[in-house]
Amino acid sequence: MTSRSGIGFDVHPLVEGRPLILGGVTIPFDLGLAGHSDGDGLIHAVIDALLGAAALGDIGTHFPPGDDRFRDIESGKMLSDTIELLRHNRWRATFVDATIIAERPLLKPHMACIRQSLSTWLQLPTESVSVKATTTDGLGFTGRGEGVGTLAIATIERIA
Repeated sequence: MTSRSGIGFDVHPLVEGRPLILGGVTIPFDLGLAGHSDGDGLIHAVIDALLGAAALGDIGTHFPPGDDRFRDIESGKMLSDTIELLRHNRWRATFVDATIIAERPLLKPHMACIRQSLSTWLQLPTESVSVKATTTDGLGFTGRGEGVGTLAIATIERIA
């Protein structure tokens, strides 16, 4: 069976007046992620990892940030569309591992919900989705609380 892996990376600034959404879960916090969509950088990194693994371009190719069809769209919907695009090209996701890089808020209490939400959007069992969070110990834009970074790797396999 043919399998491939892809890597995704995304960064969004933290701003006032937006909810903080990560992996499809709204996290209680006084700031949220700026973006054309709902700003869910975790899902955006996963989408890029999946598209990269299938050699189908990137999130901006399929969901252009200037396109009003995607203004304030739930990123989970874009992930669902990406899963369908993979299926159309005879691929399916088998595993995703992701890391959220943020100094605050504390994400540990939300990790199980984020993992469950991602597994639902990905149509994968929870044990096939890993989500972690880390800080940069006060260094850089994440350490100063200016934004959140996300990394993801996805493994896909060919559908016969």
